[in-house]
Amino acid sequence: QVQLVESGGGLVQAGGSLRLSCAASGRTFSSSAMGWFRQAPGKEREFVATIKWSSDITTYADSVKGRFTISRDNAKNTVYLQMNSLTPEDTAVYYCAARQGPWSTIATTKRYGYDYWGQGTQVTVSS
Repeated sequence: QVQLVESGGGLVQAGGSLRLSCAASGRTFSSSAMGWFRQAPGKEREFVATIKWSSDITTYADSVKGRFTISRDNAKNTVYLQMNSLTPEDTAVYYCAARQGPWSTIATTKRYGYDYWGQGTQVTVSS
């Protein structure tokens, strides 16, 4: 089992920045990748970014590329999502997820590619 706890959400004005954190505990050594997803009201949960635990391989959704940065601190079992140049369209609940299976370029961008999820943290961007 892997437990994930997100933090760092809040209210920010358009153009501002936030950094989300995801602290992992439990069988984290068996995770191959960590991802961030988001879900806006009335919309499907969508992929944001993913990072491989053992390397610097990252993937981003086109909508956040160049504005968001995913990173990890293996010693702290923590993954971060630095979000810059935020717009109201970034408003959503952001979820952290852990993948137990081997790394997959495709699966790590899909909801089904992850086995554990955090409870989510709300990000609201005002115009």
